[in-house]
Amino acid sequence: MAKIVPLPTRAFGAEPDVPDVAALAGWIAEHRGTAADLHAYQLDVSLAPQLAAGITTPCAGGLFCRDRVLGQLTGLNKKQDTATGEIDTEGTALSEDAALLAVRKKNIWCALPAPSALGVTDAYYGDEEEWQDALARAYQRMMRNMRDAGTGGHVLIGEKVPESEVAALAGKNVFFFVVNASAGDLEIVIEHQREVAVPPSLLGEIISLTGEYDIRRIVIVDPDEGAIKTALSSFDPDQISTGGYCTSSCDTYWKKLAESAVYRKE
Repeated sequence: MAKIVPLPTRAFGAEPDVPDVAALAGWIAEHRGTAADLHAYQLDVSLAPQLAAGITTPCAGGLFCRDRVLGQLTGLNKKQDTATGEIDTEGTALSEDAALLAVRKKNIWCALPAPSALGVTDAYYGDEEEWQDALARAYQRMMRNMRDAGTGGHVLIGEKVPESEVAALAGKNVFFFVVNASAGDLEIVIEHQREVAVPPSLLGEIISLTGEYDIRRIVIVDPDEGAIKTALSSFDPDQISTGGYCTSSCDTYWKKLAESAVYRKE
């Protein structure tokens, strides 16, 4: 008889809806004495269904954290989303977010928009490499401060991520997740990251690259039984996880992901 074996599950963030006034007011009342604002509410709402579903590696946050990140960057004309001076960091809002999340779960991961997903343009440096380096250094400082406050690592989300960005920031505690990725996007990622999030439609392309790149783990995004079977044909079970990034109906989304994260072992 076949044995049903569970696979680890991993979240790459979520994009909760803006709440109605009554829901937000109720949540703020429950969290008096903390930094209870709309952003803190969205962080909590992005995380709670993951914890309820038993996701192995939950991750609070998402692209909605853009304003929080921009609020900590100096040298920007924030009305025009343009760099008009030296990029640096200020404030403690992200570290306070990290401390609040760490109360919910020790070493929790947090998702932020990747630097290239901020939509900020350069009108100061006049040199693309220098501009990208400045943004990367600012992100390194912000993420280090958040880890010091209790987060375990960061997922950086983007639709297109420049190789220079991945090269500068990918590491043990930083994971790049590409939304609507192409095979070319994922090849950029695996140049610098030994673990990669792959939609089922691109499994074949990624498997074909295993002889060229050191891919130590794949995370199948929104898997079905066929995708898991395909992955098992080329990877050992301990090299496979399933993952998700929720943009709607998150209560049911994470439960379905957890339920689908299994394979049959004869």
